Amino acid sequence: MNRRYLTADLVWDGASFVPGLVLAIDAAGRIDSLGDPPPGTPVEQRRGQALLPGFVDVHSHAFQIGLRGRGETFPLEHGSFWTWREAMYELVGSLTPESLARLSRRTFREMRRAGITTVGEFHYVHHADAGAADFALDAAVIDAARQAGIRLVLLECYYRTGGPGRPLEGGQRRFDGISVERFLAHCEAIAAGLDPARESIGLAPHSLRAVEPGELAELAQVARQRGWPLHIHLEEQRREIEEVVAAWGRSPVELALETLADGTGLNATGIHLTHTDADRLFDLFARGWTAGLCPLTEGNLGDGIPALAEVPGRRRLALGSDSNLRISMLENLRGLEYGQRLRSERRGLLGERPALTLLDAATAGGAASLGIAAGRLVAGAPADLVAIDLGHPALREIPAEQLPEALVFGAPDEVVLATAVGGRFAEHRAPATE
Repeated sequence: MNRRYLTADLVWDGASFVPGLVLAIDAAGRIDSLGDPPPGTPVEQRRGQALLPGFVDVHSHAFQIGLRGRGETFPLEHGSFWTWREAMYELVGSLTPESLARLSRRTFREMRRAGITTVGEFHYVHHADAGAADFALDAAVIDAARQAGIRLVLLECYYRTGGPGRPLEGGQRRFDGISVERFLAHCEAIAAGLDPARESIGLAPHSLRAVEPGELAELAQVARQRGWPLHIHLEEQRREIEEVVAAWGRSPVELALETLADGTGLNATGIHLTHTDADRLFDLFARGWTAGLCPLTEGNLGDGIPALAEVPGRRRLALGSDSNLRISMLENLRGLEYGQRLRSERRGLLGERPALTLLDAATAGGAASLGIAAGRLVAGAPADLVAIDLGHPALREIPAEQLPEALVFGAPDEVVLATAVGGRFAEHRAPATE
């Protein structure tokens, strides 16, 4: 088998940085083995660099990068998620296949420069013509990911109501899933056209404001049968909780846990969980759910801070860029930990070494949430990598054992020199000089 061999000064093994660990990468762009190559074999050296698994972004709405710079002035000196949503709907109304493709390419390329090699694109703007229900915009996102060279998990969003018992209105009509049967037929058609080497699909019932419990159950059954991940927004906003309680008598998380009581074989992720109490978070984690958190967007929208630190035991965590107002996995990582510190007025709430917990969430945790083999440097995994500049002033002279903390809590995105998807590198920056 045709292999190439790659190493760097330091290589992440999931727990620590190992000097000079060699990766053997096969012709398909997967890691074949780790360890010493055969004698005399040429080895590609990334000197002055550290290699980690590429970061995994589990929750993106790529088109929302078009809101950057908008919705940030407050004539009445206050705003909310709901006032921001009106600006988002204005953008939705203006989208064409061409503008959606352009915004998505911009987002995905910016992600690569931030060290992100996989994106879970929670895609709900389906129709170029809402009246025709044409699903014509979905191909634009797939093509944009291909052009950016990013690994794509297309989380096809099912969206049916403008709130419990309310019809879709205005821009929301471009989100319409039509019916579970029609939507799933469309998803099967999309799945058949994806490149399995870099692309896969998942189901994303938008929220229990936009999907009825029976529809959630149907979608979850198909996700389980097909081995697809299932992602759903849960309890981002207090008003969302109030509307669902008024309609169904239970909070969104309680309703989701009840509806999906048999979670056997289901890979489910709850997005945000900002206002979920610690007991319900514990129940979700005990059922095998992942919490998909988006600290930069949650901070920008004033959503709140989830009660993670109050939950005992193991927490399954993943990170997303959501609105893409700011794309920085490193800022998301430290934002998650700092949010918990601010909420509790204590430090170190995500483990003895929070940096390790956070790096796991950005790599293996994200990959598990999306149901892909990425996120770890192990045999059989895709060679999706991020190369870090050890000579950057923020990391210079940092011992290997302290590098996780220095990277998470002290480094800017400029330390990301290159990323690889399937073993193919894109060089983003030159190494720092004195």
